[in-house]
Amino acid sequence: MGEQRLVRLRQMTVEDTEKIVAWRNREFVRKNFIYQQLFTEEGHLAWIREQVETGRVVQFIICLADGREIGSVYLRDIDSRKGTAEYGVFIGEEDALGCGYGTEAAKQMLAYAFRELGLCKIFLRFLVDNIGAMKSYEHAGFCLTDRREWVVIQQGEREVCFMEITRDTWESRQNG
Repeated sequence: MGEQRLVRLRQMTVEDTEKIVAWRNREFVRKNFIYQQLFTEEGHLAWIREQVETGRVVQFIICLADGREIGSVYLRDIDSRKGTAEYGVFIGEEDALGCGYGTEAAKQMLAYAFRELGLCKIFLRFLVDNIGAMKSYEHAGFCLTDRREWVVIQQGEREVCFMEITRDTWESRQNG
């Protein structure tokens, strides 16, 4: 018997706009993002037009086995020439936090990035005090890098950490 997946990913559509805007505007989601301004329907539709439809972003909705939708996962700034992209995720339903859904979504997105898109390296950024996110990313296979930067957001100046994973590292873990 194959391993049962906690989640499945489905392509995000324009019809998901209301849900995405609501999730991203929840305080427990916003406080962990570098971009903390309130989302609007117009802004999200522009994101779809300018980023998703142009191939710079791929975005999926995270669905549970029972069909419930709980968040989104995406690759942004996809650079096919360099083989890189930035990974992002958010769980928009508070009762779905800490259940392993984000980790499983990350694993599926990495498989998609390396197998389907042929990318070579995926990186991500997170606010240094978001320990739960860091642990989830580690479980998915990302490794902390030495790179750091500082950003000014609503809570003041905050440190941002970087993690990454290469296709070679990911493939070696799939076979081992």
